[in-house]
Amino acid sequence: MSETRFDSRQLREALGAFATGVTVVTTRAADGSPVGMTVNSFTTVSLEPPLVLWSAHRGVGPFDAFVSADHYAVHVLHAGQRGIADHFARSIHDKFTGISVRSGIQGLPLLDDYTARFQCRMERRLEGGDHVILLGLVLALDHRPGEPLIFHTGDYHGCQPMDEGHQP
Repeated sequence: MSETRFDSRQLREALGAFATGVTVVTTRAADGSPVGMTVNSFTTVSLEPPLVLWSAHRGVGPFDAFVSADHYAVHVLHAGQRGIADHFARSIHDKFTGISVRSGIQGLPLLDDYTARFQCRMERRLEGGDHVILLGLVLALDHRPGEPLIFHTGDYHGCQPMDEGHQP
């Protein structure tokens, strides 16, 4: 018997009240082909050592490639990249057709456009219900200033700084 007093829809709506950044995570599949997906579960864990994590849903196409990869790259998207977020969220076979990429550490497919980019070595995989939590050591990073792409209440938003005199 479940102890919860809510259903998954109610949980999803309540969790949607927490605004998150939007990222595209990339790696290479066992056959060497590039794979990627849109993720909003990315977060920092530690500055020393530099650790980040994100969660991969068991139901998505590239799941197996990510949980078996030794390296992955996280691209933090800017407000002008809603189209890229939507593109990498789709269930299509080759998500890299027409996308400009370069090669990173261990051949990681790296997007050319981002506000921050982290190249990581897989440190640990943790079971987390219908997800696997992927903890990575940051080996390299790049950062460019820009307005972030935000996901909140089931939709994308930009994030403008508040005026200094504004009181909550």
